[in-house]
Amino acid sequence: MKVILTGATGMVGEGVLLECLDNSAIEKVLVIGRRPCGYTHPKLMELVQNDLANSSSAAELTGYDACFFCAGVSSVGKSEEVYYRLTYDLTTGFAETFKKQNPNKPLTFCYVSGYGTDSSEKGRSMWARVKGKTENKLIELFGNGAHMFRPGYMKPVKGQKNILKFYFGWQLFYPVVKLLLPRFTCTLREVGKAMINTAQQSYDKRILEVKDIIQLSKT
Repeated sequence: MKVILTGATGMVGEGVLLECLDNSAIEKVLVIGRRPCGYTHPKLMELVQNDLANSSSAAELTGYDACFFCAGVSSVGKSEEVYYRLTYDLTTGFAETFKKQNPNKPLTFCYVSGYGTDSSEKGRSMWARVKGKTENKLIELFGNGAHMFRPGYMKPVKGQKNILKFYFGWQLFYPVVKLLLPRFTCTLREVGKAMINTAQQSYDKRILEVKDIIQLSKT
């Protein structure tokens, strides 16, 4: 398979990238981001651009089977208008371009949303509403090929460079957290494997909670 990956300079995207590079099912990975991901590999290609929604490089998205969209921003300190633009507009705009450049073929689009995302788009939490609206649009675009990932706490992959600061302490307590909150915890390796497996085989769930991610990573 040939896949496109965004967000490789963030914790989630880097973890998924490492799994893709290590997985024999992946023939080629095109990483798209605002800066280089810091890795070299025979099956890794990079496209560096400031704006993911930049249509000038649309032709570069042709010939791929799946997109693992791991790019995202925190809603902290942002107005709903700004967060909406950086989340809904950017993600769906990129998805539409990806679909347009690969017509008449089954596509898989995996989107890292978040635990607690609001599919109704009517809840009190701003970020959850925006994420929910983004998920709904992606499902509309890709149908059975759309898979919305809602992980909670994720244990980083060994050797990762980009780890959120507060995760360093949490890693020590992962076994305890996993025991006490199994529905909220998984590993980034499981997330990466689950994405690859959704692109390889038919899977009937559009919304993937933690338990679904873990189960799918083992198939």
